[in-house]
This record gives sequence, structure tokens and C-alpha cells, in this order.
Amino acid sequence: MLSMEDEYTKKLRDYIRGNAVDCTLVTFHESCHSVQAACKATGATPEEFVKSICFMAEDGIVVAIVRGCDRVSPRRIGDALDVSVPRIARACEVLSHTGFPAGGVPPIGFDACFLIDEAVLELPCVWAGGGSDSGLIKIAPDEIIRHTGARKTRLT
Repeated sequence: MLSMEDEYTKKLRDYIRGNAVDCTLVTFHESCHSVQAACKATGATPEEFVKSICFMAEDGIVVAIVRGCDRVSPRRIGDALDVSVPRIARACEVLSHTGFPAGGVPPIGFDACFLIDEAVLELPCVWAGGGSDSGLIKIAPDEIIRHTGARKTRLT
């Protein structure tokens, strides 16, 4: 039987294959839960990472994709969607709405309202959550937009 982490990684791998996503999924023996740990595992810099931060808004879950070194402004999310300021999603909400655990949420692979920070688009390729705390994907921002319909906006 697969472990929980393996189940989430397999789910993302199946999505990538089934939807012809141009990215690389990598799994590590150690946790990549934080940007610092992910940098250590890959040798990349914090600027090369993006976070998929989940918020709860009036109409459901919103995924804000920002650089690992940046902080999301909930007010800017509300402004971009013309809704009240959303709150950060609880771990149980993240799992139930995305199908992935908090700390490993990929920027693709599930239905949600996706917003991508304009600064992310300056990068040719980024590292992002790979479905579990020990997985990462390397993907171009344009590929994220292609598979999610993410709206480009300023989030930081």
C-alpha cells in the first residue's frame, strides 16, 4: 500500500501525464516543506521557488502563486476578485479543496480560482510544490497559466 505522501505524488504524476504538462516532478528523501529546505534539496535560490498559498474567499478556494521570497497580500486578492478580503485556508480546507496537503500544494492539478503574481512571470522556470512535502515540480509560469487559467495580477 502506498503511503499518504506517495499517494499525493502519484496523483500529481498521473495529472501531469494525463494532461501533457511540460514539467519535471522530483521527489526527495527529505522534506521540502519550507523554501529553505527546498533550496537545500535542489541547490536553487529562494527567487526560483513559488508558493501556492490557499485562501478561502466568498466563492471558495483561491490559490495565490507567488515567489518563495514574497508575502501575499490578502487585500490584493480581494481587490483582484472584487470580494471581501479572504482568509488563509486551514489545513483541512486545503486538503478538501485541492486534494493535496498543505505544504505540498502544486500550482496545477485541481480546480480552483488561481491568481499568479506578476513577479513570477519574470522567471523562465520555477520550482513549486510537488504534491507532498517531499516532492517538487519544475515548471514554466506560462505552463501554470495554460493548465489553470491563472489570472495575472499583483499579489505582493
